[in-house]
Amino acid sequence: MELRAELEEQIEQWRGYVRRRQAISSADVDELEDHLREQISDLAATGLDEEEAFLVAIRRMGSLDAVSREFAHEHSDRLWKQLVVAPEMPADGTPSWRELAVVVALAVGAGAAVKTGYDLAGDEAAFLRNVSLLVFPFLAGYFAWKRRLTAPVVATLLVPFAVLAVVLNVYPFEPGGSTELLAALHAPVVLWLLAGVAYVGGAWRSDARRMDFVRFTGELAIYYTLLALGGGVLVGLTAGVLQIVDVDVEPVLESWIMPFAVPGALVVAAWLVEAKQNVVENIAPVLTRVFTPLTVIMLLTLLVVLVTAGGFATVDRELLILMDAVLVLVLALLLYSISARDSLAPPGFFDALQLILVGTALAVDAVMLAAMLTRIAEFGTSPNKIAALGLNLLLLVHLAWAAWLSAGFLRGRRTFVALERWQTRYLPVYGLWAAVVVIVFPPLFDWV
Repeated sequence: MELRAELEEQIEQWRGYVRRRQAISSADVDELEDHLREQISDLAATGLDEEEAFLVAIRRMGSLDAVSREFAHEHSDRLWKQLVVAPEMPADGTPSWRELAVVVALAVGAGAAVKTGYDLAGDEAAFLRNVSLLVFPFLAGYFAWKRRLTAPVVATLLVPFAVLAVVLNVYPFEPGGSTELLAALHAPVVLWLLAGVAYVGGAWRSDARRMDFVRFTGELAIYYTLLALGGGVLVGLTAGVLQIVDVDVEPVLESWIMPFAVPGALVVAAWLVEAKQNVVENIAPVLTRVFTPLTVIMLLTLLVVLVTAGGFATVDRELLILMDAVLVLVLALLLYSISARDSLAPPGFFDALQLILVGTALAVDAVMLAAMLTRIAEFGTSPNKIAALGLNLLLLVHLAWAAWLSAGFLRGRRTFVALERWQTRYLPVYGLWAAVVVIVFPPLFDWV
């Protein structure tokens, strides 16, 4: 029974990867899966166990890239349709106009909530604490509508959301204190993982679905950036034209356009990822292969700067904060690269380059930890220092084991699936740490 469950998980991962291939529709994936299962059954009947039968069947079917090219030649008329904003009929049977209407309503709702929250907030700090709470219900609402979430899953989302809302608005934060800023920065992390529970339809225990959410996060960042750039150019041109005729759009921009556009674009970007995953899938491998070597060079440069900066106690605090942001960016790049890779492909040059990336990030993290511990011993503890120390310890464990698994994969001693599982199963740890910072740190440090 355990072997059967493992086989089903392997087939699910294979299916998820095939679904992202260019020119292969859902019907094609079903056909390929049926063929794969027939192959496995035939091979198992000859005496092979299920795992061996799966590997042999995959090899017989050939490279997924070759399969994708074959379908592309047979169905070339599909390729240009990937540029259409909405398909005629989504896979779940919902008319495209209805989904578009739901998305527009939720985007407008998110903007209205942010606008109202900003107007009603007593001060800017209170608004910053609550802005993620204002946007989350609309993004999670889209996933809930799209996945048709059950009542228990909705309750799973509402309870921690309510706890977070109470903590952020009832705690007696000292105005301008460190714990208030830390709570405002870490609350979105907790909420984003809750959005992940909604995205996977409550199937958070599934490694494949967690990796889908990792991939969704990377693609969302791409779409959101494109929307921001396009919207910025459009607003800039409009403002320039109106300025010529002595019309000042700055008040409208600050009071209406930005409060609606920034949160609304997040919901729209989420919809675009759902509707047009294949478009981003075509450029995702290119992006990861371009930015991985550039990031390695950047990390090596920063490592030299840190080591030659003098005593660790004299390392600038702002530099450590920026380095934390860089390490988080490296982790995001690693996760997105893993999510876009064919888990059945053999190790290659890019896998070795990723191991170099992880190793360099580990070295940077170790130097940063030494600097942080030195500063704590020299100047004492503070909420910011402990929060940064905890994050770097989490990153150290994550990157160290990822490096170990990557090295094993390159040497042929471990499978790529083991590396994938480590990434997805470690993600909740970041959410737990963020919850600790939001809930425990303020009373622990007397709300300062």
